[in-house]
Amino acid sequence: MSLDPQTLGRLPHVEGVLNYLGPMTERPHRYTYDPPPGMPDTNAIYAPVSAPIHNLRPIAGTLSLDAEGVRLLRSPSALRDFDDATTVERIYYPEIQRLVAETAGVERVVVFDHTIRRRLGREKDRAGGPSREPVPRVHNDYTERSGPQRVRDLMGEEADALLRRRFAIINVWRPIVAPLLDAPLAVCDASSVAAEDFQTMDLLYRDRTGEIYVVRPSERHRWLYAPAMAADEVLLFKCYDSQNAGTARFAPHSAFNDPTAPEDRLPRASIEARALAFFAA
Repeated sequence: MSLDPQTLGRLPHVEGVLNYLGPMTERPHRYTYDPPPGMPDTNAIYAPVSAPIHNLRPIAGTLSLDAEGVRLLRSPSALRDFDDATTVERIYYPEIQRLVAETAGVERVVVFDHTIRRRLGREKDRAGGPSREPVPRVHNDYTERSGPQRVRDLMGEEADALLRRRFAIINVWRPIVAPLLDAPLAVCDASSVAAEDFQTMDLLYRDRTGEIYVVRPSERHRWLYAPAMAADEVLLFKCYDSQNAGTARFAPHSAFNDPTAPEDRLPRASIEARALAFFAA
């Protein structure tokens, strides 16, 4: 494993503030639509924690999706306008499909959605508009239950057979405005997170309930980021792996404010594409 204490101690780092789940007795939930009158968007309590966030660039070549759950790669895109969803699906999705297949060594990749995030100061990000704000809370997109459920939701009659094979859900994150200095993405080394650090949060939709993980703080967590990412760079990180031993399964992540970023930095704009990655066996 590359991230032993000696290696980590040699990496440059910044002190960032990460918003972890705070102490609470009830199960957290969040509405994805306007909540009933008098109800808050969420009952979750978050606690800011200062932590070193290390520059992964010096060790980028040694990281892997199966060990730490994160990779930094150079991967130019032919797409220049990411605002048209149809064009993104036609041009960008096949690029991501090839990238994930090659990087993860899988037999089949299905890119199933994408999100544009921009720091625009909007009050709400769930109105179905073309972009959303960065998420400044430590979380993981899928849980033990919601990972397989995504396959059932998307793959129809194939789902049962596919769920008998190993599969992963991989997020591919790219700056649209570069170099990206505002609200960069921090990813936690998946091997530094214990099962008890995760807390399931219910996502309340009008017609169903989904799940993500929010995360409790721990001094064991090892945080990484790639400063000043270029538009031809991508971060790949694992949000789910059905193999429950010997591999990274969940890589928590969060936007954060880099205290060394210049005041005149351009607001963050990024695209994240999510892919189902099915192994041969």
